[in-house]
Amino acid sequence: MSASSRLDFASLGLAPWLCAACREMGLLSPTPIQRACIGPALRGEDVLGSSETGSGKTAAFVLPLLHRLAADPYGVYAVVLSPARELAMQIADQFCALGARMGVRVCVVVGGRDMLGQALQLQNRPHLVVGTPGRLADHLRSSGGSVVSKARCLVIDEADRLLELGFADDVGFIVKQLPARRQTMLFSATMSSALHRLQALALKKPFVADLAPHEHLPSTLRQEYVFVPANVRDVYLVYLLRELAREGQSAIVFTSSCRSCETLAATLLALDIECMPLHSQQPQQRRLAAIGRLKQGSLRLLVATDVAARGIDIPAVGAVLQHNVPAMPREYVHRCGRTARAGREGRALTLVSQYDVELLLAIEKHVGAKLTPLEPDEAQVLRLMNEVASARRTALMQLTDNGFLEREKERRARRKEQREEGAEEEHDEEDEPGDGANSPTEAPESTAAADATTSRREAKTTQAKRTGKDSGASTSKRRRRTSRAAGE
Repeated sequence: MSASSRLDFASLGLAPWLCAACREMGLLSPTPIQRACIGPALRGEDVLGSSETGSGKTAAFVLPLLHRLAADPYGVYAVVLSPARELAMQIADQFCALGARMGVRVCVVVGGRDMLGQALQLQNRPHLVVGTPGRLADHLRSSGGSVVSKARCLVIDEADRLLELGFADDVGFIVKQLPARRQTMLFSATMSSALHRLQALALKKPFVADLAPHEHLPSTLRQEYVFVPANVRDVYLVYLLRELAREGQSAIVFTSSCRSCETLAATLLALDIECMPLHSQQPQQRRLAAIGRLKQGSLRLLVATDVAARGIDIPAVGAVLQHNVPAMPREYVHRCGRTARAGREGRALTLVSQYDVELLLAIEKHVGAKLTPLEPDEAQVLRLMNEVASARRTALMQLTDNGFLEREKERRARRKEQREEGAEEEHDEEDEPGDGANSPTEAPESTAAADATTSRREAKTTQAKRTGKDSGASTSKRRRRTSRAAGE
């Protein structure tokens, strides 16, 4: 047994009561990112930490913050920022669980909740403020920023994602409200150029723990792809989901937009496949209910946009299915990070059409491994075509009746108007031009098996590209084009 494997939390300098809290939560020994970062954080150094998903990054800053707070408890001691509401609430839960013995007070400041109630909580000076940048910046603008003027620490989780989502202005504003002399800690699953830009903004001579420099995926993750004709993508997905259900596995299906997420979830429900959607246009209570049910095990399938791709820890997820191939390979890594967490086994299945070959090649180059092809029985899959097509029509009628499609149409019109006016402050998920029915990567579903077979033959011909010459500039053009069409 190596010396590092014998380390416990007490050897890192944490208080005995915190070590006891760790044992109660089943945290018996620190992970590599925790061993690297807890010591410098306890000494008050700035920290820049990067490590693979599921490696315990949250505890790497929660534990030292609670240790130092207990020595001199006051509010507001620290501000913690995250790009997603669900991640912010998950971080707050960890603070409350590990800090229960000291009676830690945590205020969660996120969108989708009553702003007045949050303002009253902030006035009561909680020990810790955990939130998303947009909502917290709104509070600080209305209050003058005095509530965080004496904070000793700033933590930014999934730091690179904050800049990618357009939060740079809000983060910059929040940083200006904090004392110049403070501790700053940035954490992310990837060490990207965006993270380096944020480092220049917020850190001074940080301790750097770069444990995931090449975005390695866990060795326990099985990566597979299914080559499908674009016009029967949903049919293959239904087939795979039923196979996973027979194996008793829970799963997350990732889609490219709010509209496709809602449409796909409604389609699956029409097929008697129990699931819940998760996307940024939902009321906050529905989002929390979906994640809560999946964590509790009462829900086996979640259909989500990339709002669920970062930080959210649901250990029981056995498989991740990618309804669309991500335009950016890094997003593939983060989606896959929702399974095979903390040493568990996991499976990542990606549906690849004839239009997605170059994107698949880019992903394989990025992760440094070839995805294994999976070939379901085509005859069995195509038997589901009419059933799936009928369910999709039912779903679209339902979304028309409840007004979702009209609201999405209005939202896209507003976004187009904002772009034309040069508006840049947009923190929400982007949407596709359509629900996939007429986009380049989602052809209309056919109801004839002969058409699907023809498409399948054409798709197999296109697949030969995977063994041909490198796509070069064509890959970059495809990625940029798809990136514009597929939102977060």
